[in-house]
Amino acid sequence: MQITDVRIRKVTKEGRMKAVASITLDDEIVIHDIKIIEGDKGLFIAMPSRKATDGEYRDIAHPINSKTREEMQNAILNAYANIEE
Repeated sequence: MQITDVRIRKVTKEGRMKAVASITLDDEIVIHDIKIIEGDKGLFIAMPSRKATDGEYRDIAHPINSKTREEMQNAILNAYANIEE
């Protein structure tokens, strides 16, 4: 799997959410609404989710293993850092 495109939309409202990202995989599939959040230990990504009937939020799409999640997070946070300059 190759991340072939990353697009960032900054959030102008105050708060922990700094931006929303979309990534394209292998020029064939896109995942929208990945949130970039400022946490206590720095920036991290939160995958798109939906509120379930029990009130809990469940991811709609997410990486299966930690290596893929790390690759996605690095690509997204690098793209976010480049728009900050």
